Amino acid sequence: MPNIAISVKHLYKVFGKHPREAVERLKRGATRDELLPATTAAVIDASFEVEKGEIFVVMGLSGSGKSTLIRTLNGLNEPTAGSIKIGDEELVDASPATLRAIRRNNISMVFQHFALFPHRTVLENVAYGLEVQEVAREKREKLAYEILQTVGLAEWANAYPDELSGGMQQRVGIARALCAETDVLLMDEAFSALDPLIRREMQEELVELQSSLGKTIVFITHDLNEAMFLGDRIAVMRDGRIVQIGTPEDILTNPADDYVEQFVQDVDRSRVLTASAVMQPARAVAPISVGINGVAKIMREMQVSGVFLTDRNRLVGAVTEIQVARAARHGNVSLAEIIDRDIETVSTDTVLSELFEPAVDSSLPLPVVDENRRILGVVPRVALLSSMTTTTGAIDVPEDAGEHDPQIPVVDAVVINEHGATTGVPATTTEGGAQ
Repeated sequence: MPNIAISVKHLYKVFGKHPREAVERLKRGATRDELLPATTAAVIDASFEVEKGEIFVVMGLSGSGKSTLIRTLNGLNEPTAGSIKIGDEELVDASPATLRAIRRNNISMVFQHFALFPHRTVLENVAYGLEVQEVAREKREKLAYEILQTVGLAEWANAYPDELSGGMQQRVGIARALCAETDVLLMDEAFSALDPLIRREMQEELVELQSSLGKTIVFITHDLNEAMFLGDRIAVMRDGRIVQIGTPEDILTNPADDYVEQFVQDVDRSRVLTASAVMQPARAVAPISVGINGVAKIMREMQVSGVFLTDRNRLVGAVTEIQVARAARHGNVSLAEIIDRDIETVSTDTVLSELFEPAVDSSLPLPVVDENRRILGVVPRVALLSSMTTTTGAIDVPEDAGEHDPQIPVVDAVVINEHGATTGVPATTTEGGAQ
C-alpha cells in the first residue's frame, strides 16, 4: 500500500480495570455502558486508512473518543488491542526506542493550547523538533526561519511567545510541527481556543499550506463546519465508535444514521456541496457547424432560451433566443458573429457559494466543464436554490421546473448533427459529452 500513510485496524482503547477482558466483551456485543463504572471504552473497533497528502478529519461531540484516538495514533495512549501503522512501522507493541524514533521522525503534533516554551524565542520554538533530532544549530535555525516565512511570522523570529497574539502563537505551533519535517501531522482541536475570526483565518491558512506542502494531516474537531471546510474525508465518531467515513459531500447528503443526520442539519451547505452535486444533464448542446437555423430549431423544439455550442466537443460559447431573433431581424445568418464566447464556466468541485453570483448574472444555466472545456453538465438556478432547502439525500429538481424557469428544458434531449438534423434521444447521449 504505497499510497497509505496511516493504517488503523480494529483499534481499541479501554481505560480502567481488566481492559483486555473488556475488549473481548465488546467483541461479543457488550455496549459501552455495560462496562461502566469499572472500565471506560474510549475507542471501539476503529478501522480506517489515511492516504498520503490527505486531510483526514475526525469529528464528534465531547466524549466521543476522538482525542483519545489521535493520542493513540502517536503512542501517547497505549492501544489496548488492534493495529496502527505509520507507513510501514507498527506502533502497537513497539519497543520504547522504536516508538521514540517514530515520534521523532514520522509524526508531529499540534495541540489545542499551543504548548510553546515561554523561555525560548519563536525561532527556537520552531526549531525544537530539529534540535531533538540532533540537527546542527545553524541548519535547524535556517530551516526554522524558512518555515516562519511560510507562515508569515519571520519578523517575529526573535520575539517570545507572550509577545504574540493567540492566533500567532498557534501559527508558531504549526510552524514547529512543519519544521520537524515529518510526513504525518496530528492536530488535536488545534484551532478551538481561538476566536471565530482568527479561527477561520487559520483554517484557510492550513488549507493553503497543505496545497503547497502536501503533508498527511489527521485533524480532530467537534466543529462540523470546520470539519466540512478542512476535510478531504471525515470520520464521524459516537460513543467510541466510528459511525461513518466519507467526503464532506457524502456525509452531508447521505448520512449513515439519524445521529449523523442531526449532526449535519445546521451545516452551511453552500460551502460544502459542489457543482457535481446539483448539476443536471446538458441537453441543449450543438456543434457550431449547425448554423443559426439549427440553433433556432433546437430552441423551438426544446423550449429553452439558449444553446451551448461546441467545436470538436469543446465548449466555445452560447447563443440565446434574443440574440438569434435580433440577428434574424437584421438579416444576419452567421452564427459565428453572434456567439457569446465569454460565458462563465465552473468545474465539478466549485462550491455552491461561488455559483450564486454568476447564476444570477446569466440567462442560461452555468455550464460545468472539465479541464478540456468538455461540457459535463449544467447548473440551473432552480437546482441551485433547491440544494439550499434539501435536508438530506439527492438533490431533486421539480418535474414542472421547466414551466417556471426557461433554463430548464421540458423534453429529454435533442442531438443536432453536422447537417442540422434533429432527433429525440435519451439525455445521456447528447453531443459534446453532456450528461
